[in-house]
Amino acid sequence: MKYNLSKIIKAAWTNFRKISCLPLGEALHRAWISAKAEEANRLRIEAAKAAAGVLEDADTWHGWKMKGYEVIHGSRALFGTELIWGSRGDGAIYKARFFGRSQVKEIATA
Repeated sequence: MKYNLSKIIKAAWTNFRKISCLPLGEALHRAWISAKAEEANRLRIEAAKAAAGVLEDADTWHGWKMKGYEVIHGSRALFGTELIWGSRGDGAIYKARFFGRSQVKEIATA
């Protein structure tokens, strides 16, 4: 598998600057773990989405927020799965919940 080395280095520098006590080598290690976990996470999401029978676009609460949407209050997640979190350097597993496109609305700007 090919990796986008530029993206990995940028992520390492971002982590290095963001976390003051983090050595550059550790920041690079965490960026590599995250890059390697992307494919595994994508496959886990696709499998969970297919198992739940969800056909619409789905993303996490944070993912929708980054796209300019907010999850409607009281909405229940369509499906969940366990994903690898590489940003701490230990490759820990966390539970992620996904909401569908029909469960979000655009964030109103004032």
